[in-house]
Amino acid sequence: MRLRSLGNTGTKIGTIGLGCMGMSWLYQESSRDDRRSVRVINEALDLGGNLLDTADVYGAGHNETLLGKAVAGRREEAVIATKAGLVLEDLRLRAAHRDGSPAYLRKAVQASLRRLNLEVIDLYYVHRVDPTVPLAETWGTMAELVDQGLVRWLGLSEATVAQAREVHAIHPVTAVQSELSLWTRDALAGASGGMVGWCESVGASFIPFAPLGRGFLTGTLRAGQFESGDFRTANPRFDRAAMEANQRIVDGIREVADRRSVTPAQVAIAWTLAQGEQVVPIPGTKNPRYLRENLAAAEVHLSEEDFADLGALPAPVGSRY
Repeated sequence: MRLRSLGNTGTKIGTIGLGCMGMSWLYQESSRDDRRSVRVINEALDLGGNLLDTADVYGAGHNETLLGKAVAGRREEAVIATKAGLVLEDLRLRAAHRDGSPAYLRKAVQASLRRLNLEVIDLYYVHRVDPTVPLAETWGTMAELVDQGLVRWLGLSEATVAQAREVHAIHPVTAVQSELSLWTRDALAGASGGMVGWCESVGASFIPFAPLGRGFLTGTLRAGQFESGDFRTANPRFDRAAMEANQRIVDGIREVADRRSVTPAQVAIAWTLAQGEQVVPIPGTKNPRYLRENLAAAEVHLSEEDFADLGALPAPVGSRY
């Protein structure tokens, strides 16, 4: 696996990481298989995909516990990222609220450390900014966790450039996580390259989640195949009419994939990698075959013609939430 830097930490990580959320909730939960997920996480480490991403809210802590079991005995090989700031109210309904208060964060980090069975978290994100708490207060508390040796580095998830700039002046932002894919390019929009450009300017990593468009960009999903409770059943882009319209995007990606003799998923991931050396996507999977396919995208090199064709893809139908 090729390597990229994790912000300005001096730590090297695999060019492609692993998002672990889907192993515990939101997608096809009837297929959850903890033993297989542990094997997938370990294979990711074997192949060099050592940035492993989770959050305390994923499955009401289940995902952190699963990851902790998977990396037992291999702690030094993994760079573990988790998040706090979304508090689950109802697991079945997935109702949650934001909490960036110092009291919550101090409790949350201790709970995550227990579930992960760690002494220190490598990368700790504010999962969502809480509008009821001054951001400087939230970030100041996060910085205290670093001073206390509970956390190594700090990140933001789904934040704005203005918010990132504000907190970076208080304590360095090591990484920003947000959605980026061939059908969600918001992070590239705006002055100086948007959030992706801001990360480059300060030496922070940009960590795209859902680089495969929650599976849609792989070309393997069809309307009506999702089980009740799958997050995508209520997502506007996965409405039957939207999926049919958005098939044009997949068709365009497949044309490039066929030209390169690779899969649409590999083209989608390779495109995100090409947005900058600071970009480290974390496609999620609980399938060993898809893991290997995803990580192999690090060796896919797109041409100018490919980029032109991908840049001309139609805008998606439906909002991302």
